[in-house]
Amino acid sequence: MLSRTCLTCLLVITFVFSPLSYSPLASANTVTGTNGVVTSRSQIASDVGVEILQQGGNAIDAAVAVGFALAVTHPSAGNIGGGGFMVIKLDDGTVVTQDHREKAPGSAFPDMFLDEAGNVDRRRSLYSAQASGVPGSVAGMLDALERYGSMSREAVMAPAIALAEEGFALTQDMADSFARVSDSMSDYPASTAIFTNNGQPWQAGDIWIQSDLAASLKRISEQGRDGFYKGETADLLIAEMQRIGGLISHEDLAAYNVQWREPISGSYRGYDIWSMPPPSSGGALIVQMLNMLEPYDLGSLGWGTAETIHLMVEAQRRAYADRAEHMGDPDFYPVPLDMLTDKAYARERFSDFDPEQASRSEDIGAGTWPNESTETTHYSVMDKDGVAVSVTTTLNLGYGNRIVVPGAGFLLNNEMDDFSAKPGTPNAYGLLGDEANKIEPGKRMLSSMTPTIVTRDGETVLVTGSPGGSTIINTVFQVILNTLDHDMSIEDAVASPRIHHQWQPDIVRYEPDAFVDGALEELESMGHTEMRPGGYGIGDANSILLKDGVMHGSSDPRNDGGASAY
Repeated sequence: MLSRTCLTCLLVITFVFSPLSYSPLASANTVTGTNGVVTSRSQIASDVGVEILQQGGNAIDAAVAVGFALAVTHPSAGNIGGGGFMVIKLDDGTVVTQDHREKAPGSAFPDMFLDEAGNVDRRRSLYSAQASGVPGSVAGMLDALERYGSMSREAVMAPAIALAEEGFALTQDMADSFARVSDSMSDYPASTAIFTNNGQPWQAGDIWIQSDLAASLKRISEQGRDGFYKGETADLLIAEMQRIGGLISHEDLAAYNVQWREPISGSYRGYDIWSMPPPSSGGALIVQMLNMLEPYDLGSLGWGTAETIHLMVEAQRRAYADRAEHMGDPDFYPVPLDMLTDKAYARERFSDFDPEQASRSEDIGAGTWPNESTETTHYSVMDKDGVAVSVTTTLNLGYGNRIVVPGAGFLLNNEMDDFSAKPGTPNAYGLLGDEANKIEPGKRMLSSMTPTIVTRDGETVLVTGSPGGSTIINTVFQVILNTLDHDMSIEDAVASPRIHHQWQPDIVRYEPDAFVDGALEELESMGHTEMRPGGYGIGDANSILLKDGVMHGSSDPRNDGGASAY
């Protein structure tokens, strides 16, 4: 089953960090190891990954084990009813990417979320059975294991099955999260049965058992892909679709396919950047923004200065404008990737940059070339052979559309909202789209997920990614800049306060302490007048850095999570 002897698996998992000079963020859990590191949004899931590595598994084995474990221990985003993307660096330096994004059902159509007045019905696009795309997570994890893993399906799934069957103690974070969403699940008895304790709130320390989910995981373990896309689990899913007006059919499930795609690649200051191609928009935008900023010495300008933030915002503004116009499923639309990732295009795109004055988004359209979700989760895995896997997976919003499949125990996604239901109308994250991302049967919706690996001379340097809907791309962008330009440790690179601009709406969001003294006032004098402060809520960048032969893993202190190593 192992076609390449050594694999680097990057699974972004939550890390804990040391205190920063930039921010009062709480300390994070930072680990170091020489044999393997796993970071994720769940300490239990991270420990599962290291357990697999200790048993002799490689990074792919660990990544798949973590993915199934997160479906049990982090149900708001970990899943078997959603989808995602995977970037894998093999031991010979080859980088491959896997697309297991959800797909529109065969009966989907462009105007399906418009009301009688032609406006987008946001409740239907987010919180109905029609909001669910055909899930891809199970197919993706199993295919990666078959191609590059070294352990059996039964072995890597055993920890997740045990966690679902025997239960585990709820953390305060999970109990609070369940309490926040329980009212929105009241129309669905199967959801209420799992996320409340006989109608009462779960408490920290309660043992949470998921028997139906355990049975679904056992069917996958025993039967492989057919244990989810056919047979009893498929029958349960389709029965619920038919009961509440969903569109997914048996034919949709049977026809679902994983796509292995050519990675997005670019260079930045001597480093190689590897990330996801469309239908993820993240990889192309990361490379485009880095290309725009490469001529500028950000290290000398300094972290958090007005000059550096001004450059970052203007690059983000132009890249997100291109996203709205040019990005979609490449199987349905000719995405101009050569243009978007070309250094000459980036220079031309940034040629109207004014170092003294902010642009206006209304004046910035998509570029041209001659002739030519917030609740997601990321985990990173690296093994002793330098193989790395970076995985970002999601249900879209937290807990998807809130619908648990009765008898199967898993939540459904609401990814159909990531299509452009109506050109020029923003989705749940305020992102705009056009013809390239319209709803079509069998099409994969555009995503911001950006699992990324940075290498130098063929060796892994950084494994990163993040949840956060429209903020994902800019979170990864800033972790890369912090590491490569500002020479930060992984703790500081991940925990440093962040800023976010996405073209429209024309505002800059920022976390506390995101600027050095005087920078905010200077930015406002440049014309960045819509500066919006907020809490520490931009991204959750669970990352791994390899330095001097030692792997350093950290979980983002913005959220509860954990890192594990040996």
